[in-house]
Amino acid sequence: MQIKAAVVNEVGGDFTIEDIEIGDPQSGEVLVDIAAVGLCHTDLAAQHGHLPFPMPGVVGHEGAGTVRAIGEGVTKVAVGDKVALTFNSCGECASCKKAEPGYCVSFMALNFGGVRPDGTSGLSKDGVQLGANFFGQSSFATAAIANQRNVVKLADDADLVLAGPLGCGIQTGAGAVMNTFDAQAGEALLVMGGGSVGLSGALAAVARNVGTIIVVEPVAARRELALELGATHAIDPAAGPVSEQVRAIIPAGVDYVLDTTANAAVLGEAFASLGYRGTVGLIGVPADPEAVMAVPMIPAQVLGAKVIGIVEGDSNPDEFIPELVALHAAGKFPYDRLISTRPFSELNEAIAAQARGEAIKIVLTHG
Repeated sequence: MQIKAAVVNEVGGDFTIEDIEIGDPQSGEVLVDIAAVGLCHTDLAAQHGHLPFPMPGVVGHEGAGTVRAIGEGVTKVAVGDKVALTFNSCGECASCKKAEPGYCVSFMALNFGGVRPDGTSGLSKDGVQLGANFFGQSSFATAAIANQRNVVKLADDADLVLAGPLGCGIQTGAGAVMNTFDAQAGEALLVMGGGSVGLSGALAAVARNVGTIIVVEPVAARRELALELGATHAIDPAAGPVSEQVRAIIPAGVDYVLDTTANAAVLGEAFASLGYRGTVGLIGVPADPEAVMAVPMIPAQVLGAKVIGIVEGDSNPDEFIPELVALHAAGKFPYDRLISTRPFSELNEAIAAQARGEAIKIVLTHG
């Protein structure tokens, strides 16, 4: 079947909308007509070679749509079901069996390898195989092949524009606060970066009645939005050392820092903002795969501090995505405030707008 897809032909190149071919779903696979797909920093990290992915290829990993066809053995969804697509996992390793699919031992191969486990690709152009299967979906396209493991069935009346970002960015930020930190009422959270992941974390903290929620963000409009969404404080990193600003708000320091920047200098200020037994959670993807964080050893020991890497918000998507949908329906997680839409054909313009801080979470739509 012929579809349209945003193809990256070389590392660092623009996305080009091209006609390509998509195959039939194989055993365990699901063919989905994509209605909407979120634009995430991880897509751009792959585009620019910061994450491994074969070129030419198709990325995109926050897809939502309707099941067109299913492969042999698929029982989780049926043709006509609405679904959100999320990251892929094997289902067989120790992590997957403990309902921790973000730490699947085959995560890198299944999400960034660009091919199925048998080495084939479901996407091609003029008979030449394309890099596909990005996060088990490659949903920067009008249709995508996903796997039974990484589709989440939605209600028949689900809004697919809102559903897409739940598959990665929204669940990552919210999950870090709700799953990894398990933040509780009265505690203190510092969020480094007011993009979609950071603000999703702030929204989750509001839902958990966290006492102090501080968002650090250089863009004034995003600081204002953070306060509107329930953050208790929003600070400008240009106004002085972040740790000094944080200590002026909460002298004892914070219980949790959610870092979305992957910037070593920012992380230094994050660590300096910690209180006793505090935790720094690392979510951001660094531009340099060899980037390191310097941890001050004596303060770390004195504080009893922890630094933890977080993948996909420590979520089990089959459980956590419905939980977020329910919170949104109850008015307790208004992540729709983060979303703006653009036609899929304006992908490159959307990337530029998001880079300028003109949008927080852009969802690309077809039709």
